[in-house]
Amino acid sequence: MGLVVFSFLGVFLLITSAGLLLFYREAMMKRLATVVSPDKEQQNVLDRLGRVRAGSSMEALVKPFERVVPRTAEETSITQKRLIRAGYRQDAHLNIFYGAKFLVPISLCVAATVTGVYELGPFFIYACALGLGYLAPDFWLGNRISSRQLDIQLGLPEVLDFMVICIEAGLALDQATVRTADELQLGQPVLSDELGLIILEQRAGRGRADSWKNFAERTDVESVRALVALIIQVDQFGTSIAKALRVHSDTLRTQRRQDAEERAAKTAVKLVFPLVFFIFPAIFVVVLGPAMIVLLESLDKYF
Repeated sequence: MGLVVFSFLGVFLLITSAGLLLFYREAMMKRLATVVSPDKEQQNVLDRLGRVRAGSSMEALVKPFERVVPRTAEETSITQKRLIRAGYRQDAHLNIFYGAKFLVPISLCVAATVTGVYELGPFFIYACALGLGYLAPDFWLGNRISSRQLDIQLGLPEVLDFMVICIEAGLALDQATVRTADELQLGQPVLSDELGLIILEQRAGRGRADSWKNFAERTDVESVRALVALIIQVDQFGTSIAKALRVHSDTLRTQRRQDAEERAAKTAVKLVFPLVFFIFPAIFVVVLGPAMIVLLESLDKYF
């Protein structure tokens, strides 16, 4: 029985690893391009080639299955927004996502059949495989969104500090955004990518306020929304942008420190339940166990 369970877990981990390897191929291509060719133009070309190859290979793999899962226009729009928040903006990523919602359940059912786990309860095992496999892409996408939003929230003060330096050096806000996006490609790749999209939208003719609002909508981070509101307000009233960005950066660092202190204060309360249900019973057994054994042996002599 144990061997069957371990075999099922091994096959599941292999499938998960293969999926992660395919999805993270884009990041691997970026790192390889950075090492092989430090030139920015050649690196951008390699990045685009890597994205096209990874997207085309995955799309070719799931193309026969992308239409199997039923989807409405509203659901497709919501899923596409979630993919954009996770950093996947190509149309192929949407097809890959819906193809994965069909392939992952089938793969888990095949794994359950090959390993023999279905013998524990065919209906229950196959139902769990289908349900977990169907929901696994959603859980994975939610995890990617949370991770990306955390990266944006943690890296925003550094980006604002660099923009303040550029503005105080004599650059305008748009030029400071361009310079920040170029200089922080390695340090803050997520925010550098988002700032690059702001620059592209402005070069395409969109207004500054609309471009920054789209940035807030794409990321769905509260600190970014506050930053966008600040930039629009400063642009309207003509106040010092450098001073406003510096104050906002200090505010974000203060909020991060307060959040850390709040989590540290909650630790004592969260430790009560493990102490009561796990640690204290073990201590009682170790401390009172020998005494109870001696007491029972003494009572057996009299009764």
